[in-house]
Amino acid sequence: MRLFVRLITAVAGIVLAAAGALLTIESVWSLIRPGGRGLILGPAAVRDALAGFSWNDVPVRLVACALIVLGLVLLIAAMSAGHGEIRLHDPAPEVTVTTDRRSLARLVGHQVRDQDGVAGATVTAGAKRVRVKATSRFRETGDLRGRLTETAEHAVGDLPLPSTPKVQVSLATPKERR
Repeated sequence: MRLFVRLITAVAGIVLAAAGALLTIESVWSLIRPGGRGLILGPAAVRDALAGFSWNDVPVRLVACALIVLGLVLLIAAMSAGHGEIRLHDPAPEVTVTTDRRSLARLVGHQVRDQDGVAGATVTAGAKRVRVKATSRFRETGDLRGRLTETAEHAVGDLPLPSTPKVQVSLATPKERR
């Protein structure tokens, strides 16, 4: 699905950038040769449909610039979309080892949930940060937060990551039942 979204975004960006570039080219051409035929949009049907507009009109130029900017923004967003992979140390020069964010979060989550006094936990993980949101079984937490932080850091530290992500642990007590 991520590939499909990136592909659609890239195609939409290219189409919008091309439309903006076309409008800009026609606008510049009309400044060079006023009253002449368009450089690219020559067919009479297109000219008749656009007869109410002039390439010299400010709104047409603004739309052209806006389309170019929007297209470039979409292209940049498509190219810089983050990968869901976290790179691990390579065991050999010709071997690349990666894991995904969900697997890292699952690994840390299992170890955190196995701790005494934890009712539940949600973990989100990335290459730079691992966030743990845990809920205690008891109203008095004692040193539970410290144990969870140590457990999460140990779980992340055991992996062959090039750089160790920062671990953030938040702990909530159970709500009182009425």
